[in-house]
Amino acid sequence: QVQMRESGGRWAEAGGSLTLSCTVSGRLEDGYVLAWWRQAPGREREKIAGVSWSGISQFALDPVKGRFTARRGSAKNTAYLIMKNLQPEDTAVYYCNTNPPRDDAWGQGTQVTVAG
Repeated sequence: QVQMRESGGRWAEAGGSLTLSCTVSGRLEDGYVLAWWRQAPGREREKIAGVSWSGISQFALDPVKGRFTARRGSAKNTAYLIMKNLQPEDTAVYYCNTNPPRDDAWGQGTQVTVAG
């Protein structure tokens, strides 16, 4: 069974930085894209960034473009979300998953809270 585990979330001040980590366990075919989602209180889960298998290609969507970067670890089953210039609206639970996401693989997520 494939499972995602996210870590690194914590409280941060506006303008600060955080790096989240993602580890994939279980059996997946090589070549998958890893992406990051977040869900703020009262809102739908939204995709925000991702990185290719090779790590060469990344994407970031509004409203995190230019502030957040997805990276692949040296181990292909790991990924990171490097977050800079955090804002209070970035407060959410952050998740990683393949892209497109596997419904059976969502992890618990990691909470990021940004104080203004």
